[in-house]
Amino acid sequence: MLSFGLMALQTTSEQMYFHEIAKRAHLHEMACYRFVPSNINPMTENVKGDYFNPQTNEWETSEFPLPKILYDRCFYKEDPHSQQCKAIVKWLKTKEDLIFLGYGLPNKMELYNKLADSELSPYVLKSSLVSSGESVIDELNSNKPFIIKPVNGSQGRGVYYLEKHNNEIIVQTDKQNKTVTRTFAYKEKAISLINYLIKDRDYLIQEYKKLTNKKNQPFDIRVLLQKDENGDWKEVAKGIRTGKDKGIVSNISAGGTISPFQDWLAAYPSAKRDYLRNEMNEILRSLPQILEKHFPPLFEIGVDLGVSEDLSIWILDVNSKPGRKVALTINPFLEDYLYSSPLLYGKRLDFERRKKNETTLSS
Repeated sequence: MLSFGLMALQTTSEQMYFHEIAKRAHLHEMACYRFVPSNINPMTENVKGDYFNPQTNEWETSEFPLPKILYDRCFYKEDPHSQQCKAIVKWLKTKEDLIFLGYGLPNKMELYNKLADSELSPYVLKSSLVSSGESVIDELNSNKPFIIKPVNGSQGRGVYYLEKHNNEIIVQTDKQNKTVTRTFAYKEKAISLINYLIKDRDYLIQEYKKLTNKKNQPFDIRVLLQKDENGDWKEVAKGIRTGKDKGIVSNISAGGTISPFQDWLAAYPSAKRDYLRNEMNEILRSLPQILEKHFPPLFEIGVDLGVSEDLSIWILDVNSKPGRKVALTINPFLEDYLYSSPLLYGKRLDFERRKKNETTLSS
């Protein structure tokens, strides 16, 4: 029986998602396990984790060999445990006897560089690494606000909006479901804040586009793309994420709400609807191919698209470990598909691996 492993930084991570996948594993003749990478014994390559018992529908503490198929759902931070697990997963990816559903994406700066040099460059916001607080403030002028964000950030955390107004510098960020605004009369104070932010982590500076609705709420379009059991990319769901009034980000973790994409699109006249739909379809068709041309294979991506008032479309972010909240909120009937798709694609990869090995042995 095929073994399927769910990896996370804590066994309590994504409990519902992991449980629903595990419940379906035996239907596809797979044994399901969950574990933390740091619980792998490097000498025996056995793992201390949990086995899902299909008879009881419960997880049971167990020790087992490394599962053959691995689904990496580790969300790394800067803490020592995250970095330890990151190094272990990097080692696992070098092992030819293991199959990863997807191999992840690099940081936002590396991703930007590849997209900016591709056919999708017109949809990419100009970005560069922050070298110092001085360089950011010196570039800031009254008609050119900026966004700075962590190169390795996620869920809208650590995103700052900077604006110069009447010789004052305004800095805004979303924290704990509220927008915090600070006004600096002297640029030295703003420079100190930015230097503090970049002291322990890399930031990028990005041109600011007003991506808000008529209520001045930030919004974006979250699209979930996945490979199906045949290995073909499919659009699974598309929804609108709307942030708080006068907020900076639209992420759900920052208090954003979810609404159907079709309702948003229907508010536009027919010609504009067709334009938006065609432009987005072109982006979503090209993006996975460009990513897999430059980076290792993927299983799924969450794509965040912004739309300006003039209908310009921008690729805001691409995430190789997307959540399911937007998809399930928009269409709860997707449940079985979403929880089965990692298993089905894993079986596809195993079939391809065995077929390749058979061809190699017979040649």
